[in-house]
Amino acid sequence: MKKFIFHLNQTLAIFTICLSVFLVVCVVWQVLSRYIFAAPSTITDELSRYLFMWVAMIGAAYTTGQKRHLAIDLLVMKLSGKRKILAELFIQIAITAFAVIVLIYGGSVLTIQTLAAGQLTPALGIEMGYVYFCLPITGILMVIYSIHFMLLLVTKKQNSFDVVPEQC
Repeated sequence: MKKFIFHLNQTLAIFTICLSVFLVVCVVWQVLSRYIFAAPSTITDELSRYLFMWVAMIGAAYTTGQKRHLAIDLLVMKLSGKRKILAELFIQIAITAFAVIVLIYGGSVLTIQTLAAGQLTPALGIEMGYVYFCLPITGILMVIYSIHFMLLLVTKKQNSFDVVPEQC
């Protein structure tokens, strides 16, 4: 499992960096084409919106795996022993429930319905379902990370908040 999580972390980091670089290139081109050439590019405008959505969602999954997402951990840090482990398990179960219900189920329904409707993006002409596909992908990734952290907690290898991503 450690090797899989390590490779997943590396893959997500590289993928997110590539998307971010491509996003920056699109935005720079949009600015140049609008203000220097006086001919704004509608393609890069639309593409940058969808790239931003993918970067945000895949980045959210990546930060979940790195334990660097926004968290209010004041209560958990005050606890110790079994109470701390139970609180951390509850947090991971809540993350898993959210990912399954909202991202995987809801995102899949949205993606399937949008693909079935044949809705196309105005400038790029691609199906919107492919844009929304980042939702179930993010949900699956978050569930994988949450299961990994729950396994670490249950096997008592370490506390979830003490997990160093490089060790996973």
